[in-house]
Amino acid sequence: MDLTYSAADEAFRAEVRAFLDDALSGEFGELRGLGGPGREHEAHDERVAWDRHLAALGWTCIGWPAEYGGRGLSLIQQAIFHEEYARADAPGRANHLGEELLGPTLIAFGSDAQKARFLPGIRNVTELWCQGYSEPGAGSDLANVATRARREGDDWVIDGQKVWTSLAHLSDWCFVIARTEPDSQRHRGLSFLLVPMDQPGIEVRPIEQLTGGSEFNEVFFTGARTDADLVVGEPGDGWRVAMGLLGLERGVSTLGQQLGFAREHDGVIELARQTGAYDDPVLHDRLAQAKVGLEVMRANALRTLSGDPSPGAGSIAKLVWSNWHRQLGELAMDVAGRAALTVGAPYQPDRWQRLYLFSRADTLYGGSNEVQLNILAERVLGLPPEPKGDQR
Repeated sequence: MDLTYSAADEAFRAEVRAFLDDALSGEFGELRGLGGPGREHEAHDERVAWDRHLAALGWTCIGWPAEYGGRGLSLIQQAIFHEEYARADAPGRANHLGEELLGPTLIAFGSDAQKARFLPGIRNVTELWCQGYSEPGAGSDLANVATRARREGDDWVIDGQKVWTSLAHLSDWCFVIARTEPDSQRHRGLSFLLVPMDQPGIEVRPIEQLTGGSEFNEVFFTGARTDADLVVGEPGDGWRVAMGLLGLERGVSTLGQQLGFAREHDGVIELARQTGAYDDPVLHDRLAQAKVGLEVMRANALRTLSGDPSPGAGSIAKLVWSNWHRQLGELAMDVAGRAALTVGAPYQPDRWQRLYLFSRADTLYGGSNEVQLNILAERVLGLPPEPKGDQR
């Protein structure tokens, strides 16, 4: 595996770096470092404006084919863009779910009419999206989805509940997994629906988090409606579409994510110098081990992107980065010492307390550790499946 960049790649890197330096030195300069997981409440409207600025200059959807409004950049160029974006400490993107997940899914599975209707709004950041997957009884196990949809004339009518729906309170549309075949079980009989959020049949309730934000939501569907032709793929084929979308979640943007992790790691080292924890041999060793973990993550991501991923590569990557990040939050608390145990009034955790609290969820969302390990055991190693249901 060759981890070096060509002269053309480095020229592209210089172009991206120059653009971001210029764009973030003017009216958007104050947005550096704002937003992202656990901090989506920060300057949301301003970050939407930033995303629209990127769109106007051709810097959204850079990996999409040109025929759909993208730039058709190579995987390595996409990786460079995400690396430089993170290095510039640019603000968290406001429509990640639309651009990185739904858009490519529509390109792969959607009808021509769906592509024409929705891709321009995603590219131009005029329509924001959320993801209706998890439910109270079906978090990482999508095959247990209980939300139902039935055909009534020219509509799908949807009843059920979703939970942990990121930014539902700020979204225009939601892509929803619902059971459309009444007697179906597990992954059969599911459909992938595109549902407008602004309608009487949808209620959104923000969930207050320990970090102080409320970016997650409960979403209740009570007779909510969407057009009959807004099912992606065929009715009942939603599992295949949903799995295709989840595969995109482990894409090139993970390299930018890792640069964000590296910045956090550097911050923990600086905190250790300030508190004296840097001279503690045990904590010093943990800081060094965290650095090694970062390098392993980057090499693994580049190897995965450079060719056909091996079976289970997505699950391995999720296990590695989520556990690493959770451990970094724990390390930050140990480095901060006793000061990390208290929060002043009004309640507002500092940067490291927020890292610790939010990173506890990393090993749960997007597929919990247990689910990832089961996938590797059953689908890669060929071990017997975990018992299902009542075994008495």
